[in-house]
Amino acid sequence: MIEAITFDFWDTIAIDDSDEPKRSAMGLPSKANARIELFAGHVTQRHPEIAYEQAVQAYQHANESFQHAWHEEQHTPGIAARMYDAYEYLGMRPGPGRFARLMREVDELVREIETMEVRIQPDFTPGVHAALDELSMHYKLGIISDTIHTTGRGLRYLLQRQGLLRYFSYMLFSDEIGVSKPEPEVFRRAALGLGAAPYQIVHIGDRESNDILGPLSIGMNAILFTGVKDRGSDSTQANAVCRTYAALPAIVRRLSATIRPLQLGSA
Repeated sequence: MIEAITFDFWDTIAIDDSDEPKRSAMGLPSKANARIELFAGHVTQRHPEIAYEQAVQAYQHANESFQHAWHEEQHTPGIAARMYDAYEYLGMRPGPGRFARLMREVDELVREIETMEVRIQPDFTPGVHAALDELSMHYKLGIISDTIHTTGRGLRYLLQRQGLLRYFSYMLFSDEIGVSKPEPEVFRRAALGLGAAPYQIVHIGDRESNDILGPLSIGMNAILFTGVKDRGSDSTQANAVCRTYAALPAIVRRLSATIRPLQLGSA
């Protein structure tokens, strides 16, 4: 029997980049360009000896390092770590007499970037509010999400603004725990935090590698969500496919009816 459900965030609960058309309509740059502009402007204003193009290169270097860590090492360094990486690329290492100043600069920059990321709300997936309201009456709910540019703190803020934060009793964000999906450790932590055996939990997400193969590797169940984007439902290894939130409660009930304690041995 299913006792707990965990959700991915982007393209599952909320629609990734759905704020970009809103930014464009307001005459704002894309978030990718805004991040570069924030970093380069911040650095060159405080260090006039550094050319704007150099600062842009430093940011791009830090972003490439982050992508490697995320895809190859399964962890997502936080925004502050990326900023320190970019500063080091520019030769500005924290040394005697400089550490406190550099730390203040990075803290200011992190706040600016974090604020920019959540200032304009993304769209939330149609039907998610009603589905979470119904599911929360029968199951413990959690979130397992990689954080790329919007931090765990930022995602909590977005959930709170939507009135959804109250439904979740446990949340894991990769910038806070030092490991990202599909590492089995992420899903083991979720099971411990939710107080349920892996076979009693179903994870819902949109990516086969992260949200299906990850939880299946420790004996959890998995549902591929295609309500925002269909990323390979014709070849998924998921226990089920969900195309709309209206259908999710019934899918979970059917899956729960097939779960037996004997499956614990495979977890």
